[in-house]
Amino acid sequence: MRPWMVMLLAGLACGSLLDLQGATVGRARIQGAIGPATVSYLGRALEVAAARKDRCLIIELDTPGGSLDSTKEIVQKFYAAKVPTVVYVAPDGAWAGSAGCFITLAADVAAMAPGTSIGAAHPVSIGPGGEAATSDVMKQKLENFASSYIAAIAEKRGRNVEWAMASVVRSESLTASKALELKVIDLIAADLPELLRQLDEREVRGRALATADAVVTDIPMTLRERILQGLSHPELMMILMLVAIYGIIGELSNPGAILPGVAGAIALLLVLYMATVLPVNVAGLALIGLAMLLFGVDIFAPTHGVLTLGGTIAFFLGALMLFDRSDPVYRVSLAYIIPATLLTAAFFTFVVGAGLRAQSLPLRVGREIMLGKTAAALAPISAAGGRVFVEGETWNAVSDSAIAAGEPVEIVSINGLTLTVKPKPPPSI
Repeated sequence: MRPWMVMLLAGLACGSLLDLQGATVGRARIQGAIGPATVSYLGRALEVAAARKDRCLIIELDTPGGSLDSTKEIVQKFYAAKVPTVVYVAPDGAWAGSAGCFITLAADVAAMAPGTSIGAAHPVSIGPGGEAATSDVMKQKLENFASSYIAAIAEKRGRNVEWAMASVVRSESLTASKALELKVIDLIAADLPELLRQLDEREVRGRALATADAVVTDIPMTLRERILQGLSHPELMMILMLVAIYGIIGELSNPGAILPGVAGAIALLLVLYMATVLPVNVAGLALIGLAMLLFGVDIFAPTHGVLTLGGTIAFFLGALMLFDRSDPVYRVSLAYIIPATLLTAAFFTFVVGAGLRAQSLPLRVGREIMLGKTAAALAPISAAGGRVFVEGETWNAVSDSAIAAGEPVEIVSINGLTLTVKPKPPPSI
């Protein structure tokens, strides 16, 4: 055999050995609501895993659900992925609820840890920026679409279609063991090493996975993705909405403070972004806007607090309706709503009210307070000039009429450091 052929075969053998020893598996972790940030993160994780030629991408999932639109995008990315996808509902106590159920069924391999659950995929909200499905017709349309969509996913992956539809129509849920029994998932693994052992030699997309000795490499969220994921929490939107209200109105009632206005403007921009991500109810926003109007009018109108009471009730109902409370993903606790309502009522009653009333008070300091005041002429005053003593200071003065020293004068206007005065008529008897 020629020397170059020996070297070629040796190189190929070494390359194969290194490839086996260097086998990697990517891992992405999803916790919390499913939204646009989740779509971006999983899309990038799939690209990274494909570029590294990972054996597969394991997605550790723990979610109560989320946006249906984002779920559709993730399912489409799973279908088009260049690496096998494995959704692993973990750790113990995790839940693949609502949107998480769709995502789990859409993976090439669906796995769960003991003590986890899956299901309750009944759609509650339309999606980012939409309102809660309030009418019976809309609910029925959304339910029909979701049930047919999840049935198509289950059928494509060879899983239990009947149960998949029941998870949408009847909000059924399963434990890990029951899900395995009903062929909703493919396997149960107590931890990641056991999952890799069970995945080893499993045929996916016409080829056997080699994961027994693979090294798991995390694909973490970027800072941008973590921030966007954090902005998908309804509680945070509620807090930012209050900051925007307090900051902007505080700046308007106390001009020149600057910091409240800047903080309020930044918070308002973040709220506008979150309104495109979270299913905000327009009726809830309208009630909160009405509450602001009632609070503002009550500051000037002699209603003896009636409008403030109405504003407080409107704000509470608006905050309660801002997100659909039947959906656990977007449910804002009363522990946030009640303090926010009381704090807002107090803010408008005391802080804003005091600031606006202070603006209507007469001036107490400054040059303007000298207008109309009476002063004594220190020297004769004419159009050529003179002097007066007022507010503890000596001022230059001019007058169209001649004024003798010691006579009282009335200040008419101020021009720089010179006062324009006129004779003060004696009081009538």
